Amino acid sequence: MNPGDADRRAGAVFEALADGTRRAVLRDVASRGPRTATELAAELPISRQAVAKHLAILREAGLVSDERTGRETRFSATLGPLAEAETWLRTTGASWDDRLARLEQRAHESRAEGRGDPRAQDGRHGHARAPTRRPG
Repeated sequence: MNPGDADRRAGAVFEALADGTRRAVLRDVASRGPRTATELAAELPISRQAVAKHLAILREAGLVSDERTGRETRFSATLGPLAEAETWLRTTGASWDDRLARLEQRAHESRAEGRGDPRAQDGRHGHARAPTRRPG
């Protein structure tokens, strides 16, 4: 899998899930099975048309699929993209953990060598050496 594709897909999932109503719609479809926009709207404080727009965004992110039967379109959860987003989060988090650990190690090494700590400049632990002024 191309890392750019993984970033793009994870971004679509995070964008879709950024909205609380879409999270509620996905939660409902995932827990209760295939649902129509009308059924979902009956349980939410928004119109069927608004639910349909949220479902379209969830479908674009790959989080729901639709199946038309007669006049009804039923939406089902497809949770594979959530697993991909979770993998992206773990990989990205591990990368940042490594970077932060390296930064922390460099900071410890720098302090041990006396660099970066102005108190170590004159060998005292209280204050940095004040600049000297020449009369004149």
